[in-house]
Amino acid sequence: MENDDIRWIFSGGEKHVATLNLVPGNSVYGEKLVKQDSEEYRLWDPFRSKLAGALKKGLKNLPIKNGSKVLYLGASTGTTVSHVSDIVGNSGIVFAVEPATRVARELIENVASKRKNVVPVLEDARKPNSYFSVFGKVDVVYCDIAQPDQTDIAIANCNVYLKPRGIMLLVIKTRSIDVTMEPKAVIIQEAKKLEKAGFVIDQMLNLEPFDKDHGMIYCFFKP
Repeated sequence: MENDDIRWIFSGGEKHVATLNLVPGNSVYGEKLVKQDSEEYRLWDPFRSKLAGALKKGLKNLPIKNGSKVLYLGASTGTTVSHVSDIVGNSGIVFAVEPATRVARELIENVASKRKNVVPVLEDARKPNSYFSVFGKVDVVYCDIAQPDQTDIAIANCNVYLKPRGIMLLVIKTRSIDVTMEPKAVIIQEAKKLEKAGFVIDQMLNLEPFDKDHGMIYCFFKP
């Protein structure tokens, strides 16, 4: 997992995951900036970002790399998007889909306006064919949306944009799907739904203590 864009850094007596800052001097959400080997890194807060939480919980392989093309569903204000932007670098691109105008404004002002590799897409993730600024197939789909049919929405987006053998990282917000079921059972249920749609599950993670009742599924698309 160690490469030029992501690192484990000791700060304050603790081991943190960090990304090489694409915009030196710029802190997106108040995260600490740390100098190491003459480079500036941004500490990646696992309590603010589910992807950082997944890395702390043992995500085996980070599929997002320098040069990757990523479709990010549920971009919100851009906390995680900004770290993904760091990782893919200037040779990669992040299509950041967010339907809420107020939230998208923050995404544009704080992230997209400073990072040329972030393309904000102000659209509903339920309508993947309406993303006019997304071009070609992507390497990774990252989905973090709180809807009862979040898995179906993610699958629909993969069918349109994810290349064969591409990877999806799906955040499962179990309480958005079914408040009566055990979170673990919900994650297994959604994994079965993915398998039925032609995905191969590689890893399933519980994101506690960083996010209560949340999991993440790492899967391959139609290998």
